[in-house]
Amino acid sequence: MKLSYVGFRSKPSRNVQTSAEPAPESSCRWAIMPEELLREVLMKVEASESEWPMRRSVVACAGVCRSWRNVLIKEIVRLPEVSGVLTFPISVKQPGPRDSLIRCFIKRNGSAHSYNLYLSLSQALAENGKFLLGARKSRHATFTEYIISLNADDRSKGSCAYIGKLKSNFLGTKFSVYDALPLPTGAKMTRNRSTRLIGSKQVLPSVPSGSYPVARISFELNVLGSSRGPRRMHCVMDTISPSAIKPGGVAPTQTEFRQSSIDTPPSLPIITNEIFSGPLCSQRDGQLILKNKSPRWHEQLQCWCLNFNGRVTIASVKNFQLVASAEGGGITPEHEEVILQFGKVDKDVFTMDYRYPISAFQAFAICLSSFDTKIACE
Repeated sequence: MKLSYVGFRSKPSRNVQTSAEPAPESSCRWAIMPEELLREVLMKVEASESEWPMRRSVVACAGVCRSWRNVLIKEIVRLPEVSGVLTFPISVKQPGPRDSLIRCFIKRNGSAHSYNLYLSLSQALAENGKFLLGARKSRHATFTEYIISLNADDRSKGSCAYIGKLKSNFLGTKFSVYDALPLPTGAKMTRNRSTRLIGSKQVLPSVPSGSYPVARISFELNVLGSSRGPRRMHCVMDTISPSAIKPGGVAPTQTEFRQSSIDTPPSLPIITNEIFSGPLCSQRDGQLILKNKSPRWHEQLQCWCLNFNGRVTIASVKNFQLVASAEGGGITPEHEEVILQFGKVDKDVFTMDYRYPISAFQAFAICLSSFDTKIACE
């Protein structure tokens, strides 16, 4: 499977203009190209440039003008769920493929308290990667926070590349994943007196940027009940229904980024369905719950083992594989396919492989929670 992606490594303003803000139709002479010819040309470009760095040509075409971008995004470039290919920045917020794992790796910089996620472009465990996401860790008196960004050099909440964060409790046993984008109508949310309707749109009270919860992660005492053995993880995906992993199920898919500071005042975010496709999880549907895949005791090695299919080479308490839990409702053993796996391959290098129904952003946030110190678990 060939994977590709264009990320943000230089100044975000230049990258955003290239891949997300094409030239106005009035100033673009290429916009008058006959639609049939345009579609044929773009289809040939997309089919021929299937590997990075050649895949850059597809992204460049999307930046020519709005009509080119619309044809590419809506008609030619398929979602990662279908193609297994990450092309545009928005791909990191879309579910992975149904029939395979997207291979990535994470590099940790302990002195800078930073973490970078790369897309693997070769069979090597941690070489020839393309930058996808970056995170910066910051400690506070009662919690730890990881700021997640599309830009490797700008990891601030004020950046246009900021897409969400991970926040822990004091003990490092409970984490919440927050999206910088408001949830669409129909997503599970806590209703209170301050929630109200304006016309047909639901309006929430003032919410700090990046404070829209999409997942919760908790760590319990390890399965051996002592200081040795694998950790026990429990992940609740607030916006994904258990039915998403069943035949014919659909997971919510974000189709574009939206700057709430441009579309609506930050203090009065309006929640709409315009930038999402697919149904979202409701109170009645329940939420998809992910749990650790149970390891097996290896008599010869005298240790707990999981089969990572060669993707993990160093034993670590951080290593894990997540599968759907029956607690989410209607899950049977046949659904015990690994949805996310994470493991150590070097001192500061870890592999991360994920698949449908979670996105690279969600997978990265879950893996970041494994890095944090857990006073009550170790």
